[in-house]
Amino acid sequence: MKSFYRRNLPHILPPGEIIFCTFRLASSLPAEAVFRLQQEQDTLAAQIRRQYAHDTAALEAVLYQQQKAAFGRMDAVLDAVRYGPAWLRETFVAQAVTAEIRRLDEADCVVISYCIMPNHVHLVVQLPPTMPQPFAKLMQALKGRSARQANLLLQRSGPFWQHESYDHIVRHAAELERIIAYVLNNPVKAGLCSSWKEWPHSYWRP
Repeated sequence: MKSFYRRNLPHILPPGEIIFCTFRLASSLPAEAVFRLQQEQDTLAAQIRRQYAHDTAALEAVLYQQQKAAFGRMDAVLDAVRYGPAWLRETFVAQAVTAEIRRLDEADCVVISYCIMPNHVHLVVQLPPTMPQPFAKLMQALKGRSARQANLLLQRSGPFWQHESYDHIVRHAAELERIIAYVLNNPVKAGLCSSWKEWPHSYWRP
């Protein structure tokens, strides 16, 4: 259910689905760390596929848990902000990104929740029943516009966002509830505030 999409590869998500998407600043994770995490994930996934080759339901369940754990490890490294820039700490930059997230409404998407962390963004959005363009194109536009605005505000040039993003199709209501809680509590878990309501760059559509 989880997939990475890259700027040179097509990525299709079904209309009407609820998507959990995470994107991060350029160079916010060392390339060697990303490669190592991906290798570990691929090795473990191969072992799981061999072990559950004759039980499709169990295979999907175990792979999902493994992928969720891998995402959690990556997100924990981002939360620590040990590498790369943290431009989203700046209120004016976070506000520029927020404005672009809100523009998803223009594409008839429903923004359910988001959280802008110092070096990455979590977003939960429901796609419209019919989409004239893929979700990847919407994200490309969002990241492009926000990058240009942020670079102007920061008086810099060069890559702002990492090209790769993480997205996951939310499978049911219980998972949606868990993901929203994860998104809203991310600043608390990272030690940035004591309550999710204190974080100025979070949103939840009740």
